[in-house]
Amino acid sequence: MKIGTFFLPYSLQSNFKLKQNTIILSKSHPETTAVKQTQPVKTIKSVAIQGVKGSFHHIVSQQYFDTSVKVNECMTFAEAVDSLLTGQSDAVIMALENSIAGSILPNYALIDDHNLHIIGEHYLDIQHCLMALPGQEIADIREVYSHPMALLQCKAFFRKHPHIKLIEDKDTAEVAERIQKKQLKNVAAIASQLASEFFELEILEHSIQTIKNNETRFVIVEREVSNLDTAHFNKASLKFELDHKRGSLAALLNVLSDCKLNLTKIQSLPKIETPWKYAFFVDVTFESYSDFEKAKAIVALMAQDFKILGEYKNTSL
Repeated sequence: MKIGTFFLPYSLQSNFKLKQNTIILSKSHPETTAVKQTQPVKTIKSVAIQGVKGSFHHIVSQQYFDTSVKVNECMTFAEAVDSLLTGQSDAVIMALENSIAGSILPNYALIDDHNLHIIGEHYLDIQHCLMALPGQEIADIREVYSHPMALLQCKAFFRKHPHIKLIEDKDTAEVAERIQKKQLKNVAAIASQLASEFFELEILEHSIQTIKNNETRFVIVEREVSNLDTAHFNKASLKFELDHKRGSLAALLNVLSDCKLNLTKIQSLPKIETPWKYAFFVDVTFESYSDFEKAKAIVALMAQDFKILGEYKNTSL
């Protein structure tokens, strides 16, 4: 059976049926200036983020949504998802991967376990700043607190300052807020420039991340999606499982390629309840939605536990 330019495996043929805004919040801060994204059909009035004002999730909320959208601050991603599931928030902003530190695996699991839907994405240039109470120098700092991902992205900088103890914390900006509230000396935070201004801290060093071109990909997720307008969609996130058979993954990836889909991301996660079996999370881009529909129909036959995690517009820089 021929579909497009490739042949469907004979074993599957009998089962196969093919169904045919610019927001400028602050001109002095490039990190809060962005082109408004294509918004979903559903009106979002509130969004949950991991972190407080001045955090990178907060910056994404300013860039992606209109200023009328209420931002609900949560200290963990699990709390943010709970806010969505209980109806306190209409959507969640969630970091998924960083160009230095890689994928944030627990967030893939949160999206999958709670059957959430990705409705959009946003890429943010991450510039980490080392900040503390005014009147101090780096030599005065004994401890630096920040989110584990921020610490990971700045490891090379701190090798030059071995006297500083690095301590993991829940959020970048929340540490900055705590330093200001408690007037903590000899303690510094890694956070955004915006956080330093919110909490009146002095920046000891700008852009301390290992690689200066440092980007994080964030996704916007909802509990349910309806009335999808596929006209502008050119990217999708998928999840599936495969048997441990030689060539099974290669065969599926070949189908994506033959359907003119471009693989931009593949991530495996172990299935906790089934040792040594893995789920695959894949991002694909496409020029024609009909090509994507062909691929969906075939992959649904080839794979187990196949899910469409989201269909949306590609906003990669």
